[in-house]
Amino acid sequence: MSFRTISVIGLGYIGLPTAAVFASRKVKVIGVDVNQHAIDTINKGEVHIVEPDLDMVVHAAVNEGYLRATRQPERADAFLIAVPTPFKGDNHEPDLSYIKSAARSIAPLLEKGNLVILESTSPVGATEDMAAWLAEAPPDLTFPQQKGEESDIRIAHCPERVLPGHVLRELVENDRVVGGMTPKCSEAACKLYRVFLHGECVVTSARAAEMCKLTENSFRDVNIAFANELSTICDRLKIDVWELIRLANLHPRVNILQPGPGVGGHCIAVDPWFIVSSAPEESRLIATARQVNDGKPQWVQQKVKLAIADFLQTNPEKTAREVTVACYGLAFKPDIDDLRESPAMKIATSIQHDHVGRVLMVEPNIRELPQKLSNATLVSEAEAKNEADIHVLLVDHKSFKAKAPQSGIIIDTRGIW
Repeated sequence: MSFRTISVIGLGYIGLPTAAVFASRKVKVIGVDVNQHAIDTINKGEVHIVEPDLDMVVHAAVNEGYLRATRQPERADAFLIAVPTPFKGDNHEPDLSYIKSAARSIAPLLEKGNLVILESTSPVGATEDMAAWLAEAPPDLTFPQQKGEESDIRIAHCPERVLPGHVLRELVENDRVVGGMTPKCSEAACKLYRVFLHGECVVTSARAAEMCKLTENSFRDVNIAFANELSTICDRLKIDVWELIRLANLHPRVNILQPGPGVGGHCIAVDPWFIVSSAPEESRLIATARQVNDGKPQWVQQKVKLAIADFLQTNPEKTAREVTVACYGLAFKPDIDDLRESPAMKIATSIQHDHVGRVLMVEPNIRELPQKLSNATLVSEAEAKNEADIHVLLVDHKSFKAKAPQSGIIIDTRGIW
């Protein structure tokens, strides 16, 4: 099996770097996305997301003719699906509609010997669902659920395991968990990833690969929840939580993480719910950790309201309308532009909604505020520090660490000021 042409469905924070890395190895890559702006930007050799060095790799790949973006899928030797898997409803039920749409869009194009890999982080059983959707269109092809090792089409699940800000390096260096629906499916997937992979391909079943990614992020979520709960306890008991964690971590077998305003991103804040939805009675600890982390933004919002009240008490000549609040950081982690599932965004949106005075937003990695923050003003860090009465540090971007505001009330959810 040779892979002369690869199609990547979904050109977001995972799909585009993956497409670019394949293209950098002189493999023809067809990127597919529903976002016309993303398509046009990529075809100009530019990027629509912030990720270190990605712009250079994409520029070279497009100019050399190895990467092209389009709206409609085309025939290829291998298809990688990297589309979102959000929730639907209020019960955190996984929404597989994007995977379903992607599968049905490529199904009529499949040919004998093709490989389809689901990279989207998914609940257990999603790869099998995708295989069923793929089998709906081409009646002359066989699939692993029908013919096992003798199937015409190979299908596997291989979740991404990268850190935003380090994606290009980690795509190449990190081990990959490869879960084929059959051993031959796994073998084909490993052959594809070895085009660029320096790490190991660790083979397992599709279900184990799905659960592995969910487990990794749930482990982190539970540990962050412990730190976040500690921070609220220490606030009640008038203890510096960052000093406490530093002292506790002197123990050779203790490694407590750092608290924050919540947990965000498209993985850690989402994946644990996929486990809970699959086994609600057995995942009580995971569900509780999610509730702790999901509740932290409300705790921060309450701290802001108390800070405004304190400011007015010490400045009785002012009204609430004359109090300016600045929020520092909107991304879900430092030094990126990704606002998905960001607790900082939730807090900033709530502050804008509740506060009658000016609300300033400082986010050095974006050029304009999202629609939900249209009543706030995007300003520079210097402007905010000069004009605000209440300073709410939500994300520990590198630039914020240089100097704390010299006046006003500070609410530091990251422990850097």
